[in-house]
Amino acid sequence: MDLPVAPPAFDATTGPGPRRRADRGADVGAGCGLVFLELVALVVIFGLWALSGWTFDTAETVTTDPLWNYLAAAGGVGALALVAGLVAARAGAVVTVVSQAVMAVLVCLLVFGGAAAQSHEDQRCRDLPTASGCRGAEHP
Repeated sequence: MDLPVAPPAFDATTGPGPRRRADRGADVGAGCGLVFLELVALVVIFGLWALSGWTFDTAETVTTDPLWNYLAAAGGVGALALVAGLVAARAGAVVTVVSQAVMAVLVCLLVFGGAAAQSHEDQRCRDLPTASGCRGAEHP
């Protein structure tokens, strides 16, 4: 005689309780990979800024571009790090969360420091347009 099987009255595997964590190896790999890619992106962004003041013509005086657009691109990298950290937190990947939080703080410091430096440079060039490094000094 086969009796019907009743569904469980209470399923303890859902709801609040111990959360499932991501595999530690995948967590470390994702954290290191994301940090590497973000550092490469930052090196490319600020490398392009440094190359904007480079010329092979010795008779030409060149100054670097203003930092504002490059800082916006770096801020985008920081925003992506923040989003990746939030996604990793939802998946329970603790190492990736910490690495992305560190990258977001690093990018934040870089952006605010660069903005302060560029603002100071802009103010100096407004006060004395013929100063060294100002665009007005090249073309009077």
